[in-house]
Amino acid sequence: MNYPAFAPAPASGQAVLPLELLREFDVPGPRYTSYPTADRFIEAFGADEYARALSGRREAGAGAPPLSLYVHIPFCESLCYYCACNKIVTRHRERGRQYLAYLAREVELQVAQLGRSATVAQLHLGGGSPTFLDDAELGELMALLHRSFAFVPGGERSIEVDPRTVDAQRLANLAALGFNRLSFGVQDFDPEVQQAVHRIQPASQVFALMDAARALGFESINVDLIYGLPRQNDASFERTLAQLRDLRPDRIALYAYAHMPERFKPQRRIAADELPDAATRVRMLAAAIAQLTEAGYVYIGMDHFALPGDPLAIAKKEGRLHRDFQGYGVRPEGDLVALGVSGIGRVGATYSQNAKTLDDYYDLLDQGHLPVVRGLALSRDDLLRRAVIMALMCRGRVDFNAVGEAYAVDFRRYFATEFAALGPQVVQGLVRLSDHDLVVTERGWFLVRAVAMIFDRYCRANRARFSRVV
Repeated sequence: MNYPAFAPAPASGQAVLPLELLREFDVPGPRYTSYPTADRFIEAFGADEYARALSGRREAGAGAPPLSLYVHIPFCESLCYYCACNKIVTRHRERGRQYLAYLAREVELQVAQLGRSATVAQLHLGGGSPTFLDDAELGELMALLHRSFAFVPGGERSIEVDPRTVDAQRLANLAALGFNRLSFGVQDFDPEVQQAVHRIQPASQVFALMDAARALGFESINVDLIYGLPRQNDASFERTLAQLRDLRPDRIALYAYAHMPERFKPQRRIAADELPDAATRVRMLAAAIAQLTEAGYVYIGMDHFALPGDPLAIAKKEGRLHRDFQGYGVRPEGDLVALGVSGIGRVGATYSQNAKTLDDYYDLLDQGHLPVVRGLALSRDDLLRRAVIMALMCRGRVDFNAVGEAYAVDFRRYFATEFAALGPQVVQGLVRLSDHDLVVTERGWFLVRAVAMIFDRYCRANRARFSRVV
């Protein structure tokens, strides 16, 4: 099936959305790294249900596609005020070693159901800050995973890196451990913004690490930025974008800051009156898209950019993008086993999540139980809507006949309510609707989450928990 590429970005940094359009469609909504989203998980789905899903995969034998592995390392040395991740701020290094011991217990419980030496094509270490662990501890973790799983040669092995915790030698050690992809958390280069969010890291440090990583031969290097942070303005963000263009990472993730202090306690330290307003946020996003595409980056969609030769850009061009809990990726949809506190996995037609606190996570493992505390078995309707939402988010087009045949439904009849709800988005030029497909327009890419939300059966009643679309 041939899908169109994402619409090209505007040629200038002017606001691409009229403010009245922003006010109409910039509402809280999911990022759709899964569907249904994690707020729909229930405690009635627990360790037993997850074990059955693992056993079902084991019974599939050689017919099961390779796994992805996610390992959550929750520890950070210092608190970043914007952070909404599940993390534990501590300087007690011994806590990392204790955590590794419990990870080993969890791996054994997972392998008991899954079978030893299950094939793994993709590994990602996230957090928190995985580089909170020292090199010896990271070596122990990798040895544990290699004893338990069979890694595909040449597969993706990525790790999130806090630039404040590494130097060139540590990067060399990561390469020696087999990691071939790095993601540096930068957020902003401006010293005033860094001070406002309690994350001080000189630009010179990041540039030196990028040079070292390139010399070591890492296949892909990502940089995370955030727009909408306190003390950011048009001029300061222009300077950050200029430095980013000079840095020239292979991939860029440009996230919108979601100020939700009622849910995330660290954000209460941010002065709300220092946050840029909605119009400024839109201008910053438009400037980023215009300047990065002018610098040769491919706009992947929503908040991702990549250089033309990067596998992510190639997958976008070929209509092979996928979306999972790490954002956009190139690996076809498949099973994801998540290890560690709060980890979210996907096996078969299920989602599962581990205990969110260390005490609960340790307690369940001390009892010899898998630490899964909630999840969801997807219904037929969930699977159908997931296919539609992911087609919109990843390919920008839904083919009614293809989806209808795959799920044995009359697409227009099944989604009659949703077609009626699309009216304002058609009128405003966010989507084009024909007899056979739905296509997201250039203007619509800024609000693609709002387009996808139309097909979300659960989101209509509970949007307040999510970040805003822009």
